[in-house]
Amino acid sequence: MTDIHPSNADAAAAWDGPSGDVWTDNADRFDAGVARYMPAFLDAAAIEPTAHVLDVGCGNGLTTREAARRAAAATGVDLSARMLDLARTRAAAEGLTNVTFVQADVQIADLGEARYDRVISRNGVMFFGDPVAAFGNLARALTSDGRMVLLVWQTMADNPWLPAFRDAVAVGRDLPMPPPDAPGPFALGDPDRVAALLTAAGFDEPDLVGVREPTYFGPDVATAERYVRAMLGGLISELDDAGQAEAGAALHATLEEHLGPDGVTFPSAMWIVTARRS
Repeated sequence: MTDIHPSNADAAAAWDGPSGDVWTDNADRFDAGVARYMPAFLDAAAIEPTAHVLDVGCGNGLTTREAARRAAAATGVDLSARMLDLARTRAAAEGLTNVTFVQADVQIADLGEARYDRVISRNGVMFFGDPVAAFGNLARALTSDGRMVLLVWQTMADNPWLPAFRDAVAVGRDLPMPPPDAPGPFALGDPDRVAALLTAAGFDEPDLVGVREPTYFGPDVATAERYVRAMLGGLISELDDAGQAEAGAALHATLEEHLGPDGVTFPSAMWIVTARRS
């Protein structure tokens, strides 16, 4: 494993362990789930043929490969060795020779000075232990006329899919959510917090554009249920047999309520954040 800042130790253990395994095993399902956001995200990135691109929290590498098709070169960075292995395999299978994948903690990694024309991330920058340090490192890595473009979830209130899943499997338990400013999926949901973090890290005031699309969980209830069970980790398996049966039935019913002509979908919302270094 690469060098990790102490504030990211728990995240690194998860992403280079159980969480990384889940998202590697469900790579295609996640990519399909947020696919409707990709055109607007890539349009905002406006990657030029001469550009050098850094993709942060690249995971299984879909966004890095899309960047590589548009750019002179693309580098994907992530904490998960398994996801990076899959990313390399897929890039090779697609014949991409201008793409590199690196395991690193961008909070402390040597990303170079003014090396990249674009820094991009699809759902990969909400988990930093010290966001100002991480974004400061990314600001230094950008060229003076470059830009950073992020796709991040809006608040949990704007994304009812996760509360619906957690409520379904709670089975009378209190399942507290982390504070909204703690590392997690919705850590960059508040526009004021995003602006404060990025300006403190060396960016100009960012531009946030809200995008709302259905998030897709599978073509049918059974497929969606397997995916959501994996996503929820031990929230079901830690229950006794009766609890697991009750939670499973409730989750199945919730997913069935959201089955339509396009499969199982839930409303969702993200920000496209664009920022330039000061």
